[in-house]
Amino acid sequence: MGKQGIKISSVDVDELIKMLNAALSEEWLAYYQYWMGARLMEGPMRSEVEPELLLHADQELGHAVLVVNRIIQLGGTPVINPNEWTKLARCSYDEPSDPYIEVILEQNLKGERCAIQRYQEIADFTEGKDHSTYQMAVQVLNEELEHENDIEDWINDIARMKEEWKKIRM
Repeated sequence: MGKQGIKISSVDVDELIKMLNAALSEEWLAYYQYWMGARLMEGPMRSEVEPELLLHADQELGHAVLVVNRIIQLGGTPVINPNEWTKLARCSYDEPSDPYIEVILEQNLKGERCAIQRYQEIADFTEGKDHSTYQMAVQVLNEELEHENDIEDWINDIARMKEEWKKIRM
């Protein structure tokens, strides 16, 4: 962090860098989970959901860029070894071993809810103490909230579709 940035900050920078490296690890895992799940996904609404999951993947990658830049600005070193991602991440990576769309969406929903918690914690930790990190955390948090809403909507749409199919078959 620049001298003036250090002077005005009242946050434990080492603790913040740890939090940001955990978030960075989670973003890489989320990117891969979205990207791979979108490629392997099978089932109803696949053609509608796949491009959106790929967009979510791109947004997760964008979050990683923001977090890396902030770690470097704070004078830290971003996690550079992918083997460390699962060690640092609280949010798990669920491999898409079952490619059914509802399973993939539930895995992604779990990841989004974990990310929401992560960025809320970073926002709480930096509010009024480190405005740059706080603004970044809130920006990412808002996108994660949007992702959660998208996924919940798709899950609800598939459930409604299944109910309609049952009515037709009766």
